[in-house]
Amino acid sequence: MSGAGPPERTKRRRGAHLFGLKAESIAALMLRLKGYRILARRFVVSGGEIDLIAKRGGAIAFVEVKARADMEVAAISISATKRRRIARAARVWLARNPWAAGLTLRGDAIFVAPGRLPRHTPSAYRLEID
Repeated sequence: MSGAGPPERTKRRRGAHLFGLKAESIAALMLRLKGYRILARRFVVSGGEIDLIAKRGGAIAFVEVKARADMEVAAISISATKRRRIARAARVWLARNPWAAGLTLRGDAIFVAPGRLPRHTPSAYRLEID
């Protein structure tokens, strides 16, 4: 970066945050149109967060929404650290919602990029909750 001062960085961060929130809303709408019921948005616990938790039929999807300028960059941006944080939050959510324990549990992703249709990838990452 070339000499961007704190106000510019703050403005960029705010813009990225708003882009992420918009992407989550787009992702939730997309899932509803596909027949999912949104059970939680921005589920946060100590040490973990899940963007969306959705149910369709006998499956619960713990959905990570990735908004990037480029779809390919979005698709590779779910790191091992992020997967561990999602799994930690999923364990807490399941403890609070024991009715879901017998259902199929998946780690889905929705990738969002400007000018492109969002892409929902079921079972995009391994959900390590055992």
